[in-house]
Amino acid sequence: MAVTSADGSLQHEWRASDSWVLDALRDAEICDQQLVYDSSNYVFLTELTHREHGRGLAVYKPARGERPLHDFPFGTLFNREVAAYELSRLLGWDLVPPTVGRGGPHGEGSMQLFIEHDPSEHYFVLRERDTYDEQFVRCAVFDLLANNADRKGGHVLLDEGGHIWGIDNGLCFHQHQKLRTVIWDYAGTEVPEPWLADIRRLLDCLDDDDSLPLRERLSRAETEALRRRARALLDQPVLPEMYPYRCVPWPMV
Repeated sequence: MAVTSADGSLQHEWRASDSWVLDALRDAEICDQQLVYDSSNYVFLTELTHREHGRGLAVYKPARGERPLHDFPFGTLFNREVAAYELSRLLGWDLVPPTVGRGGPHGEGSMQLFIEHDPSEHYFVLRERDTYDEQFVRCAVFDLLANNADRKGGHVLLDEGGHIWGIDNGLCFHQHQKLRTVIWDYAGTEVPEPWLADIRRLLDCLDDDDSLPLRERLSRAETEALRRRARALLDQPVLPEMYPYRCVPWPMV
């Protein structure tokens, strides 16, 4: 089913499973944009048109529209959005929608495939249904690895096929402990062995390939901190309890 804006101008035909979607996000012409007014940074819902693949809908976050923060370097959040996708891809977990870095009307930024969803179906609603427990555990493991400092309830989306996606990953990969998330319901859950194997493969990739797109988006210190978090989780493969200091974002949705 296509998504259209109120005036019918924005349409969506692309899917995350399309093999060409990354190339389309990079190369497509930007045809129309709508500012998302309830975001803390400048975010644009963007219509893209590709000569081969038709119309798609994406979320564009330009670096120059980022609000300065005291604990994250200015102008790096869009790189962290791309790095979060690359981490999800390396793990093979399909948690973060396809995301690329590219230029746009407001300069360099991230371009992420828009996921059709019902905004009222956020984490605090979905967690009441056992159907999504495994996907939420996986999301919690991902956020622990990525050191996500802003996993709000509205940052998990349910698509038409029942798949959970994690969006708004700009506050990830800090070299110091920053985990703030609403997904604490699964504390004490053991990480399944197949997922541990994925994390071992991730470490092998980080150790062996200096040209990984993930590494190119992060500083050396941030990449090493990711390695440390991965090794720590392999040593103790259990989701932690809530920390005694601030460990939830605000607002929570």
